[in-house]
Amino acid sequence: MTIPALGGALALTALNPREWNAETCAEVNARLESASASHIADWAVATFGQRIGIACSMQDTILPHLFGTRLEGVDVLFLETGYHFTETVDTRDEVARRFPVTIVDVRPELSVEEQDAQYGKDLFARDPNLCCQMRKVDPLAQALSGYQAWVTGARRVDSVTRSEMPVVSWDAKHGLVKINPLALWDDADVEKYQVQNDLPRNPLVAQGFLSIGCAPCTRKVAPGEDARAGRWAGQGKTECGIHVG
Repeated sequence: MTIPALGGALALTALNPREWNAETCAEVNARLESASASHIADWAVATFGQRIGIACSMQDTILPHLFGTRLEGVDVLFLETGYHFTETVDTRDEVARRFPVTIVDVRPELSVEEQDAQYGKDLFARDPNLCCQMRKVDPLAQALSGYQAWVTGARRVDSVTRSEMPVVSWDAKHGLVKINPLALWDDADVEKYQVQNDLPRNPLVAQGFLSIGCAPCTRKVAPGEDARAGRWAGQGKTECGIHVG
């Protein structure tokens, strides 16, 4: 997929309304939906500056590079659930070493041990929705309270539930602007950017983990399977809740 860039006459000020809400976000989205990820990042940094938070699961390192090269010290929010693969944590540490960003480990209120004591061991196997709520959704909501906008790496090709995801939208749940600069990208776009910029990679992807979450709830994807088939396999669950509602 080739993502067209906006022309040189792009006026960033015209994309910065006095008030952010569902209507103004929709207007900005209409202007930016066909823009390149680079132009979207330029706009986001020019508009929000340090008031923006970059959410990154460390499945890839595109967003820390895309925004770190434009805004030194930008906050990169990593949901430290306590259940991550070692490879994912190592990728986070490599990002901290290589890019001019600030890694913010967003932690849940309860440690894994405290959660086990209060709710029983391996809650993820018995009630994955509650586990995700406590270890991802609630901590992220608290972390986002200090920003005016947040950026995610979600893409339309990820799943059916994301197939119409806008580039810019009003996140009513968190009361801020949500930006998905990679929304229109496919896997070829991801690979091209990684190669061109020699980015560090999470080795799990090459091993067949095409959608990486917490270790207990993520498996390799078989040939021909949907990329997210390896998440919460057999539990009728496709989203942790962050991108829902």
